[in-house]
Amino acid sequence: MSYPQYSTGMTGHPEMAEMRERLERTASTGKAIALEGLILLTGLYAAISPWAVHFAGLRNITANNLIVGITIGLIGLGLALVPERMFRLAWALVPLGVWLLISPWVVTASHGARAGVIWNNVLIGVVTMALGLAAMGLTIGVARPDKR
Repeated sequence: MSYPQYSTGMTGHPEMAEMRERLERTASTGKAIALEGLILLTGLYAAISPWAVHFAGLRNITANNLIVGITIGLIGLGLALVPERMFRLAWALVPLGVWLLISPWVVTASHGARAGVIWNNVLIGVVTMALGLAAMGLTIGVARPDKR
């Protein structure tokens, strides 16, 4: 016996069109475009930083920065290509930034790294967190029209 299929999704909800329109409006602003580029560049720098700062002999932190940097770069690329879908994922930049901040003490075998590695990751972590918060603020900061 087959049952009739009913759409129970939210696609027909009246506020979905409004939400999509707000996100598209937000994604097309100059601030959003600049933010997307900065996120992409931050991810690329995080990925190449082990070789730029010379993390010689620190294989774990090198792999960590490469993987996290590629992840941040892909989020930035996704924001540039399909911003109406990816702005909802911008929150993921904040925990990635926190991880970059604490990773020199967590990932290294001696639970401590050289000063250059620490400063590099602290700077990248803080920048990543700030960019993630800014991207989240763009979507939250768009005023909804008052329907009173």
